[in-house]
Amino acid sequence: MSFCIAQACIGCWACFEVCPNQAIIEVTHGRFMIVAALCRECQDDFPQAQCSAICPVEEAILDDRGMPVHPVGSLTGVPPAIRAAAQGISSLCIPEFL
Repeated sequence: MSFCIAQACIGCWACFEVCPNQAIIEVTHGRFMIVAALCRECQDDFPQAQCSAICPVEEAILDDRGMPVHPVGSLTGVPPAIRAAAQGISSLCIPEFL
């Protein structure tokens, strides 16, 4: 059993710093993975896996079933339907004209 770092990861290094088993490694610049053989999901050490406890990004950490530990809306409070609608907007910036 081990957690997984998904594409949603922003490369903030927070999980890397708190992992008590050094199970998180950087595979490329700002891209991380969890070494399954080293990950114990912090069982017997903490009430919650430390990588997921500190992660500031929804859907960045997946559990051993492939489900996001922080699903859409769980950290931001933005309902999934609103987020899905907003993802269709490429930019909210108005270009400046000289």
